[in-house]
Amino acid sequence: MELFEIKELREKLSTNLEKLNKHLNIKEKKERLLELNKEFEDGSIWNFPEKSTQLSKEKVKLERIIKMYDKALALQDDIEVYFEFYNDDPSEENFKELEKGIISWKKIVDEIEFQRMLSGETDFNSAIISINAGSGGTESQDWTSMLYRMLTMYCDKKGFKTKILDFQAGDAGKGSIKSVTFLAIGDYAYGFTKSENGVHRLVRISPFDSAARRHTTFASISVVPEIDDNIEIDIKPDDVRVDTFRASGAGGQHVNKTDSAIRLTHFPSGIVVSCQNERSQHKNKETAFKILKSKLYELEIQKKKAEEAKFNATKKENSWGSQIRSYVLHPYKMVKDHRTNVEMGNTSAVLDGGLEKFVKAYLLKFGG
Repeated sequence: MELFEIKELREKLSTNLEKLNKHLNIKEKKERLLELNKEFEDGSIWNFPEKSTQLSKEKVKLERIIKMYDKALALQDDIEVYFEFYNDDPSEENFKELEKGIISWKKIVDEIEFQRMLSGETDFNSAIISINAGSGGTESQDWTSMLYRMLTMYCDKKGFKTKILDFQAGDAGKGSIKSVTFLAIGDYAYGFTKSENGVHRLVRISPFDSAARRHTTFASISVVPEIDDNIEIDIKPDDVRVDTFRASGAGGQHVNKTDSAIRLTHFPSGIVVSCQNERSQHKNKETAFKILKSKLYELEIQKKKAEEAKFNATKKENSWGSQIRSYVLHPYKMVKDHRTNVEMGNTSAVLDGGLEKFVKAYLLKFGG
């Protein structure tokens, strides 16, 4: 990096940080954090579990952004000191310190800008992720298992825990999946996974085709935020049919011996959800209603923000022309996101959970 580039970057970062200060209302956030700290120090808030949980989440979010902003300010001050040192003694050692400092400062300012994109009402929540095979039988079910692996590996990289809620094995033997629903648990899990909402297209030489022909197949991913209990969603008992069935797939021997699995059909919306992960029918029913509640909440958000077509991707036909991202493994290797035009040639890294580039581009383009 040249000296003039460092000077230009210093001006740019100073301007960006000032804009972020205004946009994020850092002063108001610090005042609000002081109020919350007083409430928690008082102790009476713990008598109201729902409220204390809600305020605890708010406190974590405020502390996170304030800490990052204060760190950026400290690095900004460091840069000015590095410039003074370099002006007094333009040695290679002082230049390297200046260069190292500006790189660190840029990194934290970029992180704050990225964090600003996670400002949606439910971005902080855990996420309920469903993957469903499209048309294509064996090939599509194998693709579904690949997407499940990709997403769970991404969640692991981000530090999110995952828990299977519903699983339907495919017909293609061990490992194939018709559909799977799992919970990604952690702060901002929904914010970091909502970019995967839509139809995913795979092009490759099918390992299931003895003639080694190229196949195109599809699977859909639905991502909705896990809704807190304090958000009221009215579900009338008469609007829901509750069916019980014998569970299958992962979960131990017990799940296959009793009709413990639950399927809910919500007539007004047409939404169908199921849960078979828990050992008891009661817990499966409770979890299924939680999933239904989350999906109905997201449906209402879609209606209010109909112009935000990105949230409606999973409602498109699970076939050609509706995909949000293509994964081409033959005749060349390329993963391309059709919403942001971001491309990656290292398909193996993407399928191993390397989604950061796509997620960041999506958030920077579409925001919270």
